[in-house]
Amino acid sequence: MARAARSDSDPRSLLVGDRSKRLARIIRELADAFRDHPLWTYASAISFRALVALVPLVLLGLALLGALGLEEVWSDSVAPAIEAHFTQPVFEGIDFSVKKIFSSSTAGLIAFAAGLLVWDMTWAVSTIREALNEVHGVAERRSWWRRLLVSVGLATAVIVCIVGSVLTVVLGPRPEGIWHVLFGIGRWPVAIVLLSVAVGLLVRFAPAEKPSTGWASAGSLLVVGCWIVATVAFGWWVGSVANFKTAVGTLTFFLVLTAYVFTSSAIFLVGVQLDEILRKSSRGAK
Repeated sequence: MARAARSDSDPRSLLVGDRSKRLARIIRELADAFRDHPLWTYASAISFRALVALVPLVLLGLALLGALGLEEVWSDSVAPAIEAHFTQPVFEGIDFSVKKIFSSSTAGLIAFAAGLLVWDMTWAVSTIREALNEVHGVAERRSWWRRLLVSVGLATAVIVCIVGSVLTVVLGPRPEGIWHVLFGIGRWPVAIVLLSVAVGLLVRFAPAEKPSTGWASAGSLLVVGCWIVATVAFGWWVGSVANFKTAVGTLTFFLVLTAYVFTSSAIFLVGVQLDEILRKSSRGAK
């Protein structure tokens, strides 16, 4: 009896019990939020706009490679990696199209791709803004022109961060020897920081009510961490499992790509909702 009483009053046991109860409560509140608000619908809308934006994003990336004289990134790295996954005629068509973009990488093409990407991303940011207002439970009182300026500004900033992270990974310096390893590893933290900045900007400035910086950082860390895991899993599937040589394999790729983008959107909303729960919990504790 005395031993059991000592166990029940052990501070470590009480601490573990409190943390378990708090974690269970947070999970329950997250489930309730997704049930009471149309967050799955917002995740679907965001993923749709993101899929549409992939086309001008790829076009802009290829145009920039051509304008910078970095065609070897395609011929030495990307093309050999994807060639085995396609039939020869299909790969030759893709390779021809990419080289055609390289030969036409003028300021006009870059401006067209960038403008189309900003247009698509502006719609995506507008959807994110509505979702964040729903999460925070606030009404949108900003004028239409101010909402438009915020959406365009955030869309431009997110594009810069995404393109910068991709270029950092793809175009990072590759000197020989030990520096090759150091630069190869160092590129990834830089890319992660850029993606964290993009998420932080959206969480901070998109909604009508600006959350505190601390809670926005907590959500950003969750979003980026889960997104990295999902991206690694998707990359492994594309590199090791995907087969584009059959109609079923190609269709499966698009289904998995859609699922990946939707999962990324859902992860983002989960992180934002977690911010809101933590903020309300902090207010209640005070």
